[in-house]
Amino acid sequence: MAQLTINLLEGSVSFSCPPETVSAMQGAIATLMQDLKATAIQGTTPGQRPQPKPSLDYCYTGSVFLELFCNPNIYPSPFAAKVLITLRDDKIRISAEAELTRLIEDLNQYVEQLEAEAR
Repeated sequence: MAQLTINLLEGSVSFSCPPETVSAMQGAIATLMQDLKATAIQGTTPGQRPQPKPSLDYCYTGSVFLELFCNPNIYPSPFAAKVLITLRDDKIRISAEAELTRLIEDLNQYVEQLEAEAR
């Protein structure tokens, strides 16, 4: 199984992750991006308060437990958004933030790596 590397604000973390999980994360993040973009657009309309959007709360349980959390209502744009990442197993727990745009790049890089290995 390929290693997924997530670059955090300081440092990085790598773990085994199946391709299906990365696809599911990409789908959840795509929804979050739509919500962030909609909030940014609504925020530019004078006198109109943006509608609250649901938080990203994605969990994966496999060889490790991974949780991604982001509240789109507190960021002015997708470029400012950060994702809280919790990664744990029975021996260690890591909680750190990652930039949303960097997380998207990390997931895309993982998919590209899988495609290159398949050739």
